[in-house]
Amino acid sequence: MAEVLHRNFFLEGRAGRLEAMLWTTSAAHPPRAAVVCHPHPLYGGTMHNKVVYQAAKALHRRGVPVLRFNFRGTGLSEGEHDGGRGEQEDVRAALDYLAAAFPGRPILLAGFSFGAWVGLRVGCQDARVAELIGLGLPVDNSDMSYLRQCAKPKLIVQGGNDQYGSRANVEALFQTMAEPKRLVVVEGADHFFTGRLDEVDAAIGAWLDEQDLRSAGPAPAF
Repeated sequence: MAEVLHRNFFLEGRAGRLEAMLWTTSAAHPPRAAVVCHPHPLYGGTMHNKVVYQAAKALHRRGVPVLRFNFRGTGLSEGEHDGGRGEQEDVRAALDYLAAAFPGRPILLAGFSFGAWVGLRVGCQDARVAELIGLGLPVDNSDMSYLRQCAKPKLIVQGGNDQYGSRANVEALFQTMAEPKRLVVVEGADHFFTGRLDEVDAAIGAWLDEQDLRSAGPAPAF
């Protein structure tokens, strides 16, 4: 795993300061930078959630600086929960930070549950975001139809027994999504991927390898 250089600090958000943590590496030119958005704060979601942590670890292990932050009103972040509206501004504040800290690097935006619903919406629209990862899409009670027109590379990882995003509903949405896209169903896993986080890690790693091969272009012919 890459050497972990921690930085705990506050982002400047529209609703006040946002508690944040950056894992960076000693690499001068990382392949990308990433932000991972956490699940619903009214139900205990924070940047320290196990799924968020595992996703961040999977990215960082592959040389990617990773930013996590607490949405407004969560942890030490200022402001109040805004039902997913103001939280989109929080995501943009995180992107502002990454774009300034890693100029010229493509940004990968990942989110789990509520963090996927809010974060991927911003990521689809923001030109600074090149790649998207959605974990545990809460499609049974949240409108994620915006993904249909999103032509950025997308990885969706879903538990086969997700309580908030049924396999049938996720597969139906996935079929309508623009390419490029990849869906990985973790058979038998619940919304929180209980006992199956290693498979989430593996799915992220395999997809990143594919992305890097694609960006490198075809091998020269001899």
